[in-house]
Amino acid sequence: MKSKTKAIIRGGLFGGIVYALGMAGFDYIDGENFNVWKFIFNSSFFGIFMALMTSYNLRKQSEKQKTE
Repeated sequence: MKSKTKAIIRGGLFGGIVYALGMAGFDYIDGENFNVWKFIFNSSFFGIFMALMTSYNLRKQSEKQKTE
């Protein structure tokens, strides 16, 4: 795999899992039980969003380096 693809996957996975852990922590503090489906939902959708943002940022950095 190319380094750009690895960075996009790594950014999406890391961002999604950290966000889902944070949301699960807030649920735990509120006294709710751990919900696996909610965790999967949070991590997948936020992970997709973070992967798209990582892709956008890498593309902009690449364009900026080409103009310099």
